[in-house]
Amino acid sequence: MATDPTISLKIRTALGEYLKRDPATILIRQHLRDDLGLDSMAVIELLYRIEEAFDLQIPDQDLVGLTSVGHVVSYVEKRLKKTASPAPIKKPAKQHKPKSKKKS
Repeated sequence: MATDPTISLKIRTALGEYLKRDPATILIRQHLRDDLGLDSMAVIELLYRIEEAFDLQIPDQDLVGLTSVGHVVSYVEKRLKKTASPAPIKKPAKQHKPKSKKKS
């Protein structure tokens, strides 16, 4: 699973602060509940911190799929790519030049 190291580090740092652990000991493959021991409220608190860190909203319906550190990293990467997409560039409208009348 290829991940952006900056995003991964921010997420692992948020987890480390919450769990009072060194972020380096938190692995991408770890499950939030089974491996890290987060309960439902802890997962919500963590996701709130992530929303603040990355300035994004995580809809409630998306919470179900965020079960491991790697899932959270991938989710945030996808969300950031969608918001970072540049708006399509509009071409300026062609200006119509009035045709000059020939003097005879």
